[in-house]
Amino acid sequence: MGGVVVVDGPALLFLGLGVVFGVMGNLGVLIFPDVYTRLQASSTASTTSVLSVFIATMIISGFTPMTGKIAVITVFFFITSPIAAHIIGRFAWQAGVNPWRRSYADRRRFQEESDD
Repeated sequence: MGGVVVVDGPALLFLGLGVVFGVMGNLGVLIFPDVYTRLQASSTASTTSVLSVFIATMIISGFTPMTGKIAVITVFFFITSPIAAHIIGRFAWQAGVNPWRRSYADRRRFQEESDD
């Protein structure tokens, strides 16, 4: 019974981290202005979120064959997620999607607000 309590703490920590990173990634997709910044937010947050959840499941399953399977899936996801994000970003660039830039009026307004 005592071993279960020891395993639950780190597993809950990693599951909590997975939830936090997932929510932050979703907020980034909703808040950021263009496809490139949204892509960066979603790919980075999803990679760290899934990695945290997989680490939690490895802790919960212990040292079993399931842990090895989860480790292989983790490595596969860790490699393919950035590649997929790169392909999407490259397609957007080739399609002529311009990155978002602050206009001169926005920069000037920001400087005036910071001077006050």
